[in-house]
Amino acid sequence: MNAIDHARRFSPFLARLIDGGRIDLTVLQPLADKVLTEADFQNFADWAGILAAQDEVELSRQLRVLRRYVVAQIMVRDLNRISGLNEVTRTITLFADFAVNTALSFADAYYRSLYGTPRGRYTGQAQYLSVVAMGKAGGYELNVSSDIDLIFVYPEAGETDGRRPCDNQEFFTKVGRKLIALLNDTTADGQVFRVDMRLRPDGDSGALVCSETALEQYLTAHGREWERYAWCKGRVITPHENGIAPLVRPFVFRKYLDYGAYDAMRALHRQIRAEVGRKGMEDNIKLGAGGIREIEFVAQIFQMIRGGQMRALQLKGTQETLHKLAELGVMPSESVKTLLAAYRFLRDVEHRLQYWDDQQTQTLPHNPEQRQLLAESMVFADYAAFSDGLNAHRAAVSAEFENILAAPEEAPAARFAALWPQPQQGFSEETGRQLAQAGFDAQAVSGRLKTLAQSSRYRSLSPQSQPRFDALVPRLAEAAAECPRPTDTLFRLTDFIEAVSRRPSYLAFLLEYPNELSRVARLMGQSAWMADYLRRHPALLDELLSAQLAHTRPDWPQQAAALAAELEACDGTEAKTDTLRRFRHAHVFRLAVQDLAGLWSVETLSDQLSALADIILAAALEHAWREMPKKHRDTPAFAVIGYGKLGGKELAYTSDLDLVYLYDDPHPEASQIYGRLANRLTNWLTAATGAGTLYQVDLRLRPNGDSGFPAHSVQAFEKYQRENAWTWEHQALTRARFVCGSGQIQTAFDRIRAEILTRERDPETLKYEIAAMRRKIAAAHPPREEDVKYACGGIVDVEFTVQYLILAHARRLPDLLDNYGNIALLATAAAHGLADPAAAEAARAAYRHFRARQHAATLHDQDTAQNHSGTAPHYAAVRTLWRQTFGSAWDEEAV
Repeated sequence: MNAIDHARRFSPFLARLIDGGRIDLTVLQPLADKVLTEADFQNFADWAGILAAQDEVELSRQLRVLRRYVVAQIMVRDLNRISGLNEVTRTITLFADFAVNTALSFADAYYRSLYGTPRGRYTGQAQYLSVVAMGKAGGYELNVSSDIDLIFVYPEAGETDGRRPCDNQEFFTKVGRKLIALLNDTTADGQVFRVDMRLRPDGDSGALVCSETALEQYLTAHGREWERYAWCKGRVITPHENGIAPLVRPFVFRKYLDYGAYDAMRALHRQIRAEVGRKGMEDNIKLGAGGIREIEFVAQIFQMIRGGQMRALQLKGTQETLHKLAELGVMPSESVKTLLAAYRFLRDVEHRLQYWDDQQTQTLPHNPEQRQLLAESMVFADYAAFSDGLNAHRAAVSAEFENILAAPEEAPAARFAALWPQPQQGFSEETGRQLAQAGFDAQAVSGRLKTLAQSSRYRSLSPQSQPRFDALVPRLAEAAAECPRPTDTLFRLTDFIEAVSRRPSYLAFLLEYPNELSRVARLMGQSAWMADYLRRHPALLDELLSAQLAHTRPDWPQQAAALAAELEACDGTEAKTDTLRRFRHAHVFRLAVQDLAGLWSVETLSDQLSALADIILAAALEHAWREMPKKHRDTPAFAVIGYGKLGGKELAYTSDLDLVYLYDDPHPEASQIYGRLANRLTNWLTAATGAGTLYQVDLRLRPNGDSGFPAHSVQAFEKYQRENAWTWEHQALTRARFVCGSGQIQTAFDRIRAEILTRERDPETLKYEIAAMRRKIAAAHPPREEDVKYACGGIVDVEFTVQYLILAHARRLPDLLDNYGNIALLATAAAHGLADPAAAEAARAAYRHFRARQHAATLHDQDTAQNHSGTAPHYAAVRTLWRQTFGSAWDEEAV
């Protein structure tokens, strides 16, 4: 049995076309042997005379004939399993695009011949109609029997320039009506597509066409949540896109995480479910439970929530969106696999239902013969086996859907229900007693909440935000009561919701996820730094839902690839710098949450923070160069060198980046070009945007410090290091490393660094020079017992000791050139007999202790000025190593 005969078994519609002579098999057969493209439609149209047709009736007929062959070709290939779902939907969508553009071209030319060219009132430019495909047509997901949802938009008001002037609105309305008639009217040859215009502004009661200004005003003032959902797939399918995309994008994809979309999507889904129930449509594989619509909802809910910040999610198709959700870690990959398998199965069933009689239906058949043939077309022996497979997919979809869009559980807030809104005179005696029993300072809480209730921020809350705010306050108290310091925790939580109260989506998040509210309370209760970080970057709440939060070994190459994809999706400097900032904030937050849980040592955490900085610097350099207005090469001959904590891979949460910029380019204007690049890159890193800042950058370690050029040639850097650098600058070079940029510069820098650090030096002179620098630091930062960095025997003394050992001995012991950090280098020095092993080990333990104390002061609400009983022995250990190393050069009074 050949492919055409096999296909007609499952489609009486196809059989009627063939038997009635409406399909020429000599034309169909070669079409069925290949994937159709737009060029094939064009060739067919040329052959059939469609594009040359001056007669509207003939054009209408030929479009319908072409549609007949396209549908037949799709059926033959799909029912023989030659094609897959993507080919089926793309082929019919491409044909829809072709049909719309062909009809538009005819209609536009027809009315221009009568009225002239429409021109803009303000620009005077010729105007063209844009056709926006919505729904499945927008996402390249059409069925063979689908309607096409369209919206007509033109650029600006004005009138035509012909002998019979016509208002632009009237002109494009005429064009639109003729376009619809050419595709939608039922003739003896059938239809091309049913055209649905109900998604336009104001639906059936609105104008058939609208200007871009009218569209923008409508979306801003009247756009509803379901319209955001619809416009998510909106795609301009005509040659003239005009300015539609920039108008629609901020309406669909909000700048901030939009958890308010959950309620809107639930409401829309409830309406659909209710309609299905009323009409007895439980067998509808699109609208019923576990159907196609629920899979689409899952994909689009995440687009609605995160698409404004994750540009990579601003996609049209359901499958590509689900793939991207897994790639970005927004959804578990197993869940995505489940939904994709169900989606493909359900869409295949949907097509076979429509192939039967070319009807737009998604309802399972009751006719036994059709049931059996449906099962066979889906490669099942009988309908019972098919039904089992179908039900398994639908059950899996329902489970995933309920997991994502189920209504939030009610948090237990009854204990503190009377807490808010509170009367102005304060709490009742009973409420105060409940607070005290839960460990709160009732008087302090009363004062704080009274101040909050009277604040201008609370009193000016929108009608959407205030109910959410009021519902949250008792829940905050309930969550804080479970923490060790409930009063402090409650104050941090109320500070947070007050700061974000004008963004109702964040309040919605805390109401949607009561378990995550408890988690936020625990984090804020542990760390004032974390509370402040969340307050400044509330979008990080979303990270609490990320599966990556539990990954204690980040896959940095994978994360770098994800960042690269995000940046590629950005349009412009502002979007790119915001993306970099969100990327850093998200990863710092993940690391901090894991750190508070005790999952990181200080050394390994610093490695992770340093790896994160390396990725960000590499991405920022690449895109800062792309954004340069004048470039003479594709990739810059430029490199970023990290010094200090970045160079030694000892970054902390709040560390600055000590950077030096080098270039190696013979171009006559290289100094100016790379100076501008250096300034641009620094600005990308330090400028405050709506997404916060990336890093504070310190460039004072470059040659000649603040008076030096922003970027230096490799030759100038080498000359400076050889001839002009002070000993302290060579000390700094011990902790320098290449971070990103040109590989040739990396090789040159490593050579220069090794040459400088392995110079022959007089050990005694070097001791006195380093000790003198230590005295200068002591004068600027007098040693204090509570300051582990500058105290006598503190962090600086460990660093200076290691730097001396490198500068004095790297010439004969090149292992000291490896930039592994001070703790590892002390072990290397001891292993080579440069330091007493016991003293070196004690100093290593001391250095680790000091860094842990600094870290605790930032993250864990621990004050380094308190409880120094455990620090004194560590100071003594470092002083011992210092004496052994520097001998008579050591000045106890100064250090």
